Amino acid sequence: MELQLALDLVNISEAKEVVAEVAEFIDIVEIGTPVVINEGLHAVKAIKEAFPHLRVLADLKIMDAGGYEVMKASEAGADIITVLGVSDDSTIKGAVAEALKQGKQVMVDMINVKDIEGRAREIDAFGVDYICVHSGYDHQAEGKNSFEELAAIKRVVKNAKTAVAGGIKLETLPEVIQANPDLVIVGGGITGQSDKKAAAAQMQQWVKQA
Repeated sequence: MELQLALDLVNISEAKEVVAEVAEFIDIVEIGTPVVINEGLHAVKAIKEAFPHLRVLADLKIMDAGGYEVMKASEAGADIITVLGVSDDSTIKGAVAEALKQGKQVMVDMINVKDIEGRAREIDAFGVDYICVHSGYDHQAEGKNSFEELAAIKRVVKNAKTAVAGGIKLETLPEVIQANPDLVIVGGGITGQSDKKAAAAQMQQWVKQA
């Protein structure tokens, strides 16, 4: 099981500061969609150059032109690029084909997918690397959690690894670990803490014991 840090509400210099604090305790650093919107793929490049030992995920939430967008993110140094599960099959397949060419990986974000199990089965057959259940910011406000969705995906997925994201913090981490994803994605559960290093260290310890 691995730990991914999601950076959403930072600029490039703030992102570097946060990652420097917790780099030894995380496996992947995610340049979140708001950062990409504000800073562009420069943010991906800057973090990859500053922390070459970490894998960098570009949370592009691709909905169209999968191959092209994966190519551009790859050029910026992204190791993993996200595509939306609600996008067209051809978009996901195009993203996977380009990722294979570039030696990169694709994560499909299942946010707002209605038939989680059925769609996960279809997407798994396209050769994606990760399928992520994601309680988005707006979903969390409604009290939604991802564990049932994760269980549904784990029932049908044969090739892809599973990931879970959305509102995960120290208090809820044991429940997350019990659900047994391959990748745990944490944002504010680390970045919103006064002692980010301690939070990341504790989370890594639990994740690695799983």
